[in-house]
Amino acid sequence: QVQLVESGGGLVQPGGSLRLSCAASGRTFNININTMGWYRQTPGNERELVAAITNSDSTNYAGSVKGRFTISRDNTKDTVFLQMNSLRPEDTAVYYCYVRTIATRGYAKKTDYWGQGTQVTVSS
Repeated sequence: QVQLVESGGGLVQPGGSLRLSCAASGRTFNININTMGWYRQTPGNERELVAAITNSDSTNYAGSVKGRFTISRDNTKDTVFLQMNSLRPEDTAVYYCYVRTIATRGYAKKTDYWGQGTQVTVSS
């Protein structure tokens, strides 16, 4: 039911910046969004966590992006952002938005949703 629409990817030179956005739509009244985050994946490799933020604004970052990336969310718009600064070629990947929802009726079922990915390429 929930769909994630990503934007903000593109080509940038090393040292540059990009801002990714992900808006969740289709959320019904009986579910709450808990954790939101960003993962990335390159061909032949597993998807890895980049950054995550909880509904209490607690954040978690991959060691390789700490100090360079900042995750934030706008709960009024069900949107999560990833500000990426000082980009490096090794940041090149497809970035996937992630949202975990929790049902508010009956059993508090947790459901994970994924965006379709946005390409980030860091190259000179």
